[in-house]
Amino acid sequence: MSHGFNLDSPLVCEGIIGDGCGGGRLFLVEEDTLLVYDPMTKEKHKLLTNILNAQEISKSACLITVVCKDETIKFDLSELKSV
Repeated sequence: MSHGFNLDSPLVCEGIIGDGCGGGRLFLVEEDTLLVYDPMTKEKHKLLTNILNAQEISKSACLITVVCKDETIKFDLSELKSV
């Protein structure tokens, strides 16, 4: 666990420093919302809502991928929007 988040959960991933956008932050899906947690400020911020039946989240460079039961959502952190 880090900052109270279970990093082994499929709905939590960590931004690696030097890997594009969001390094050092945690990305997670809670209920139907994609959130980013900043450990420096200890604040959570909403990135995207209406995520239904999320099963897994991953991050590569500036792209967050949320695999849901019926769709895969890609969110670009550099543009702060779905792609």
